[in-house]
Amino acid sequence: MSEPIAESNFTNLQQVLSNPYLLMNIARKGLDFDLFNLVIAQSPFTLKEWSAFVQLNERTLQRYRQEKTPLDPIYSERVLGIAQVLKQGESVFGNLENFKVWLDAENIALGDVKPKSLLDSTFGIEIIKDELTRIEHGILA
Repeated sequence: MSEPIAESNFTNLQQVLSNPYLLMNIARKGLDFDLFNLVIAQSPFTLKEWSAFVQLNERTLQRYRQEKTPLDPIYSERVLGIAQVLKQGESVFGNLENFKVWLDAENIALGDVKPKSLLDSTFGIEIIKDELTRIEHGILA
């Protein structure tokens, strides 16, 4: 197994999220749990919510944390995709709190579902990114 990319290699999570090649490499090698903790700390979600998003139970996530094991590529990719959504949402809504309100509200444009409910799939993540882009450009509905 390849060695994970450690948090200490990064000075700014935002720079990491802006570099698709770096994201791809991190996802392929496995997201270092310290970097995942950094993403969690900068997000409005609980560990329980993250557990649902990546489709791992909380106990398994806690084991990853205790053993300092990198997340498997499939989970790494989902975490990084959600981190990108958070970055974009913060930009569009001005701050994470306003974005969280939007994530928790039923959305007509998304079929009357709460956007947060889509974060458990890569397709859902892309749908949210597309909707954020439309909002950013003033295309509502």
